[in-house]
Amino acid sequence: MKKIVILILVILPMLCIGQAKKLYRQANRATDDKQKIELLNQVIALEPKHFDAYFYRGIAKNNLGDYHGAILDYTKIIIYKPDADSYFNRGNSKYNLQDYLGAKIDYENALKLDPQFIDAQYNLANTKYYLEDYIGAVIDLTKIIDVVPSEYKFYTQRAHALLALEKYKLALKDFSLAILINPNTETYYNRGVAHLNINYYKQAKIDFDKSLDFDANNASSYFFRGTSHLLLGEYIEAISDFKATLKYNASDYEALLGLALTHYKLNDLKNAKLNLKKAENLLYADTNKPLTVEAFANTYWYKNQFYFFKQNFNALNKI
Repeated sequence: MKKIVILILVILPMLCIGQAKKLYRQANRATDDKQKIELLNQVIALEPKHFDAYFYRGIAKNNLGDYHGAILDYTKIIIYKPDADSYFNRGNSKYNLQDYLGAKIDYENALKLDPQFIDAQYNLANTKYYLEDYIGAVIDLTKIIDVVPSEYKFYTQRAHALLALEKYKLALKDFSLAILINPNTETYYNRGVAHLNINYYKQAKIDFDKSLDFDANNASSYFFRGTSHLLLGEYIEAISDFKATLKYNASDYEALLGLALTHYKLNDLKNAKLNLKKAENLLYADTNKPLTVEAFANTYWYKNQFYFFKQNFNALNKI
């Protein structure tokens, strides 16, 4: 009788391991993340220290937006068997939750285990950017570019950090390098926005022209080209671009404000007031209070073209 009991005790764990392997293979073949999670739940129930199951369940949870659940899975791996990929993926889930400090620490730990982990270095630079450590972001991106000089997104991100440091010439150089590597609607658009933000309106307009040559449905390029036209005094062209923007989104209050400002410049006060009212209705809930420029504090016009916007808004608002 004792021999039978021993045999059963030996066979049962072996059966569990065999079933866990079978379920794990099914999970790897599954294309639906919910189904993958259900299968991996069974694997973990049978084999609680199946770290690969935790890892892939974390990925599936992250894909479904369950970032907290993904973090728990990666943490279980890190406690027992820390590795660069688990730190990296946990950092990504924290990044998605806008926990940039937590993500930064995880990316740094990933790099300690694998100093050549380019994706971890890039994401670390991005977290530093959001934490306003722009110098740190530039340093990290420069390290990456030294190793991989042919990827345009690295130059683009470094350019954004340089802009934040008010290193405009260096930023424009990086945006231009990104265009040389990969000329497309995005790279021309990025340089166009940079030109616009430092008041190089003609150069900005040229970049937005190029961006729209690559993608005629780029609504943001229409808006910013319209802004360039407006600031250059090309009012008819500005109206055309702002209206093109509104075709993609009739509730785009930025474009409505652009139209209001442009019509005011043309002395078309009726349409100026009409478009300002439309923007006000979208942004300013308390219509019982007098309308002030601060009502539009979260708009592009207030943040990036403040003096132009305030001067023209105040004149228009008095009519």
